[in-house]
Amino acid sequence: MLPYGGQVSPKSFLLDDTLHGYLLAHSAPVDEVAADLIAETAALGDISGMQIAPEQGALMALLVAATGARDIVEVGTFTGFSALCLARALPADGRLLCLDVSEEWTSIARRAWDRAGVADKIDLRIAPALDSLRALPRTERFDMAFIDADKPNYAAYYAELLPRVRTNGLILVDNVLWSGAVVDPAREDKNTVAIREFNDLVAADERVESTILTVADGLTLIRKR
Repeated sequence: MLPYGGQVSPKSFLLDDTLHGYLLAHSAPVDEVAADLIAETAALGDISGMQIAPEQGALMALLVAATGARDIVEVGTFTGFSALCLARALPADGRLLCLDVSEEWTSIARRAWDRAGVADKIDLRIAPALDSLRALPRTERFDMAFIDADKPNYAAYYAELLPRVRTNGLILVDNVLWSGAVVDPAREDKNTVAIREFNDLVAADERVESTILTVADGLTLIRKR
């Protein structure tokens, strides 16, 4: 268990604190900017649970570097930790398009991006993400996409993103295990049902190949064929 500004780092629901601390100690280190962002987000209270775990950020950054991604879109930015990880991994001329609806939460993100020196790589658009996506040309532009927003719209975001991701490009999707609720028959709330339906949709989609990783709250990796 590693403290950041007196707070505990977000972690996978599948790991206890001791094992999570070991994992972080053997992963890419979290620097001062990222640690401060984690702490500032934690201070928001329960809503801070929307922030991805450091190990997920490290994995996503590694995927950017390994695939040579240069053009990325993120649906759901919150306080900007995932965008910070993605932008840092981009080459100097890489671009990250961030879509969110909250000026309040993304104002925290902007401060962190400025401190990290990556603000010039990021285009933040404040508007409903579906509107922003539908306004983009329907061409294979993006090398990678990350979905981490309202769960009932996951399928709609996926439908808009897939035609705009190049062949062999990746779509990463967060929270696909939903703290284990996806296999709990007693859970029939709209978020759980939406995630189950989304997972079934992707698994049956012959246009892609995919796998669910037990990272943080479940991360689906989708490759466009």
